[in-house]
Amino acid sequence: MPGMSRDECCRSGRLGTSWTEEDVPNSTLFRWMIFNGGAPNCIPCKETCDNVDCGPGKRCKMNRRSKPRCVCAPDCSNITWKGPVCGSDGKTYKDECALLKAKCKGQPDLDVQYQGKCKKTCRDVLCPGSSTCVVDQTNNAYCVTCNRICPEVTSPEQYLCGNDGIIYASACHLRRATCLLGRSIGVAYEGKCIKAKSCEDIQCSAGKKCLWDARMSRGRCSLCDETCPESKTEEAVCASDNTTYPSECAMKQAACSLGVLLEVKHSGSCNCK
Repeated sequence: MPGMSRDECCRSGRLGTSWTEEDVPNSTLFRWMIFNGGAPNCIPCKETCDNVDCGPGKRCKMNRRSKPRCVCAPDCSNITWKGPVCGSDGKTYKDECALLKAKCKGQPDLDVQYQGKCKKTCRDVLCPGSSTCVVDQTNNAYCVTCNRICPEVTSPEQYLCGNDGIIYASACHLRRATCLLGRSIGVAYEGKCIKAKSCEDIQCSAGKKCLWDARMSRGRCSLCDETCPESKTEEAVCASDNTTYPSECAMKQAACSLGVLLEVKHSGSCNCK
């Protein structure tokens, strides 16, 4: 800004702010930022960590080039549980402090689901407060709060057909039923459930394909564009067709290719019970 002193420019105390005595229009400054990485002869406002406020959960630290930088440093002094915790992203963290660091580094919505490692069952999962443990469609246990009241349905487009063959008035009603049941129900397809004879009778939304559940004689719309990473030996699963697949992802790919619903019977090879 024209005529601004260094004291005025640096008053905010934010790291990364620099001052130059060059007085140029914004267009020139923009070109400097794009092509030169900044204005020439810039003087950093902060050259040490003195009086630098990085905000909650962070602290100032001098880097290898002797420049002050804000780094994640959550206050873990009041954490009483020292063991592993399961995060809301379905990943296990060695402790709550490690989770808070991950939250600071770019996952602002990350929270602790429950104490202990992430589980595939609600057994031994102690959810905080009034939340309830639910196993989702990927066989991961989560703590959720059950909605007691769902808003009134205003459009027939809100209806959903659950994987259990039951019609739900809205996504809220299905989530509430899932919560009370304690395990995933999932959406088979949008709209009311119909008496389908095959997948030809079911219209899936864009990006999904109907997979036929021969055991229950009903279809389910599933995403079929998943790319599987290279699987490890311990990721093998035995599917409902009694075939061993390298991973759950590989099983889903096979299901999409065959047009039939496949589910995990148990982890490991079908030859190992």
